[in-house]
Amino acid sequence: MTAVLERMLPAWLVRHPLRSGWAWLALWGVVVASDALAPWVPDPGWYAVVLLASLPALCATLWLLAATPRDHLPPGNDSVLGHFFVRFLTLCAAFLVWSVSVVASSSISTTIQAAAHDDDAAVTGLGFALMLAAIPVVLLVLWMAFVVRCSWFLRRLRGWREVPAAHAVPEEFLRTRPRVRATVVGLAHPGLLLVGGLGASVLAVLLGRPELTLHLAP
Repeated sequence: MTAVLERMLPAWLVRHPLRSGWAWLALWGVVVASDALAPWVPDPGWYAVVLLASLPALCATLWLLAATPRDHLPPGNDSVLGHFFVRFLTLCAAFLVWSVSVVASSSISTTIQAAAHDDDAAVTGLGFALMLAAIPVVLLVLWMAFVVRCSWFLRRLRGWREVPAAHAVPEEFLRTRPRVRATVVGLAHPGLLLVGGLGASVLAVLLGRPELTLHLAP
């Protein structure tokens, strides 16, 4: 496959992979904006649009990170204070999320019991329906966290430049396929992945027409 790509990749893509990635995002951004103004994309097509917008950067990122050993990354140069401050913020955020979940679960439990008129079977059914409705939201949050984490590794691995002068990309990565290597490293850009992966996810929530609803029995 890499030999075929080496021969077939356009010269302009090899020379300017990052600019090509931004142009690809802009193209699908126009599609999303036009659909938001006057919906014309069917629901299955909407998910395809969101996927296609982030596909080049995502595929390049997965390819590059899969070929990079964890110990190949340069050591971090954060100070001890910065290290502990980030952990402190993480613990504070976790506590806030836990507090909100406790309050929300109590409110949801009371609402379900009232809607089901204390019928155990109805309460169980509504609980499972709510759990199924929450799965896409949870998966979306985990996906966004995954994109942010991959972008952080890309920043350390290859920096922010289209053609990084100093980087930690393994020298053996696509050594015999220089055109493919230049394209993959250029598309695996932290900013491109954030805008493509994270931005597409946010747009899917803000502009997506499918809605998650839970119909409570009277």
